[in-house]
This record gives sequence, structure tokens and C-alpha cells, in this order.
Amino acid sequence: MEKNIDLSKYIGKEMQCSCGKTHFSAVKAVEIDAGVAKKMPGMLWKMGYRKLFLVADVNTWEAAGKCARDELEKAGLSVKSLVLQDEELVPDERVLGAIFMACPVDVDLVLAVGSGTINDLCKFVSHRVGKDYAVFASAPSMDGFVSVGAALMTNHVKTTYDTHGPVAVFGDTDILAKAPMNMITAGLGDILGKYTCLLDWKLAHLIEGEYYCEEVVSMVKEAIEIVTQQGPRIKDRDPEAVKAVTRALVLTGMAMSFVGNSRPASGCEHHLSHYWEMKFIMEGKKPILHGTKVGVGMVTASYLYQMLSEEKIDFETALAHGFDYERWEKKVIDCYKEAAPGIIALEKQCQKNGLPERNRRILWMQKNWELVIKTIRESLPGVAAVEKLLSDLDAPIRPQQIGVSEELVKDGILLAKEVRNRFTLLQILWDLGLLEEYAQRTAAYFRDGE
Repeated sequence: MEKNIDLSKYIGKEMQCSCGKTHFSAVKAVEIDAGVAKKMPGMLWKMGYRKLFLVADVNTWEAAGKCARDELEKAGLSVKSLVLQDEELVPDERVLGAIFMACPVDVDLVLAVGSGTINDLCKFVSHRVGKDYAVFASAPSMDGFVSVGAALMTNHVKTTYDTHGPVAVFGDTDILAKAPMNMITAGLGDILGKYTCLLDWKLAHLIEGEYYCEEVVSMVKEAIEIVTQQGPRIKDRDPEAVKAVTRALVLTGMAMSFVGNSRPASGCEHHLSHYWEMKFIMEGKKPILHGTKVGVGMVTASYLYQMLSEEKIDFETALAHGFDYERWEKKVIDCYKEAAPGIIALEKQCQKNGLPERNRRILWMQKNWELVIKTIRESLPGVAAVEKLLSDLDAPIRPQQIGVSEELVKDGILLAKEVRNRFTLLQILWDLGLLEEYAQRTAAYFRDGE
């Protein structure tokens, strides 16, 4: 029997949670169905909005922006539109400046027409100018529609800023089902990345004592279940399947908004994606869809976890292993280039690689290693299984399929953990002195699997 997500129990409601926190999502409406483009103006009118600032790029304008503008103006709403002309939009300071400059002073609502990049840009700008924003989704390609974080490229580093969530999310399945298939499978990749993300979070809770919420985890697991259930129908562009997947993406965004950060939906698979994205931009390469990179990152993390679950750890050797800061700094400068100062500053601030904290974590793992292994084995379906979930939809599963070289695979495993101060599998491998060996073995795994 197919499962349906009931978003109504989360929209605009407070949840007194068993974790001890009160969760709340500021989103007032989520409408994902056929014909929503025509319903949207009336819903925004009832919510009190009259003057809209619509932001799209050249692709989302053709897919959904023109239609949205026409329907909004037909309903008597005032619409100023900005169509960003970048064929490959990078959410950096230049683009942010263009949106700030174009945003009317008297606007009621910023309307983002698009998915990941447009959403993050509008989320950030609307928050800074003190205006509400809403999303009209053009593709079910990522899970950040209702999250409170905006992932932007500033000073050459992919950084997530605390902002606010949308007041409404609209998705017209007549439009969503026509999105390029690689954008739809990117959404699936973003959701499937939660397998390794949730495991990272659980281990951070056990090892670091980090806050953890079982209710939020259940929400994300529900989204994973929907996506794996609907996957076979996606290839046929079944509108009901697209609707279900889009609602699953919104649900994971709500999970992030409940916690107040991206922890329930972003782990080392996302950090690998961020690192690869930064390197692509530095090298002037065409960017790869976020969810597509996350799917490959999830396969990479699954293989790393599989190796770790089979490893016999020499904890005494791990404790004796030092931290060669100068060697680390040189590697960071060589690989991060213009972004290196920010990465080095983050390490000096948080000391995540410092030996006192590392040794404390190793001693905990030595005492509780059976629990760590049990948690890994209970949480992941296995590398072959996650590869099949993606390959059945013709989505990439190997780094080389998306232009990530063998060297970039190794460097990503070695350095992606420096992008964030967040405890994940990559920090565990660094703590145990396994990171370099596992980077080599993983690169060989992908090379041999070509």
C-alpha cells in the first residue's frame, strides 16, 4: 500500500516534541498539485500580498516564470520581474547584488521561481530586506524549499547562512513533471543522501553529545520511504509520483526548519558535493546539479562506511598519530586556493582537528566501538543497494560520470570535512588515522567499477 505524506500536521503548527524542544515551521501554505499556477494568485491575495518581486533565471522563466507572472497580473497583483541572464547561475556576491539592486522598496513579497539556487538567493535577500518570500517550484530537484538556511558562494567558499523560511510553497505538477529528467533525479539523489546524513547525525549524537531528535529523524525517514516507493514511476513522469516526491522534498525541508539548521538533511555526502562544486567553479567548469552530486556523494560515503564497518581498529596507534598542521595547511592552500583563508580561519576558531578533542573522541570510540558498528550496520542498506536505487533511474552513481576526477575524489575525502564545523564520518576517519588510506581505496573502487 502506497504511503502519502500529510504535510498539514506540520504547516503553521507548534509541535511539543519528545526531544524537549518546541518545533515550529513558519510556512503557512504548501500547495502541490495540478493547476496550482492558477490557484496561486488567489492564495497570495488572501494572505494579504499585493506587490510582488518575482525572481527567475533564463531557464526557470521559460519553464514557469512567464506563466506565474501572467496569472498573477491577471488576478490584479502588481508584479516586478527580474530575470537573471546567467546560463549557469552561481549564488555569489555579484548575483546577490543584482537582486538587491532590483528589489523594490515597497514590495510585499519576494517570489522565487525556480529551485535550489534561486530559492537560496531569494531567501537570503528577502531576509536581509525584511520581507516575506514564497517559492513557485520549477523542478523537484532539491529539498531546501522550506529550510531556513541559504547556501551561498561567498569569498569562494560554499557557506550556509541563517535566514528564514518561505510563507508558502507552490508546485504545479503540470510544470514539475515536465522538468528535465536530470533535475527530477537530482531531487531523488538529494533525498537518498539522507541515508548517510542521518547516520552521521546519530554518530555525532553518540560521540559528541550533539542534539538529536527522533521525531525529526522519523520525518526524514518518511521522505526516504516515499522516494524509494515512487522511484520506478518517476521515469514515466507520472504526475502523482512527481507530486509525492516534491512533497517528500518539502518534508525534509520542514525537518531542517524544526531543528534550525541543515543537520537533519546534510552530512558528509553534502560536504563532498560542496567541495566538488567549489573546485568546479574555481576551474571554470559547468556546475553539476546539487542533488546529482549529493547522490554520488552518498554512494561515496556508503562505501567509506562499509569499509569502516569491516575494519579492525588499532586504537593505540590512532592515539599516537599526531596532527601535522603545516602539512595540513599546505594541502588546504593547494586545494582550496582562494578559499583557503576561510578554511584555515574556521579551523583556528573551532579546533576540530585539535589533539585534545580528537583523543577524547578516540577514547569514547574505543570503549563503545561495538555500538558504533551496530549503528552503521542498522542504518545503511549497503553500497550495492543505494547504487541500484540511483542507477534504476539512470542517475549517476560514479564520480567520473559527473566529471569528478580520481584526484578530486581523493582530495574531496581528505578535505571536504573542512568546509563545515560539523562532525561526520570524515572526521571519524581522520580521528582514527584512516582518511588517506580510505581516500585511495575509494578512488580505486570507482576506477575499477568503470
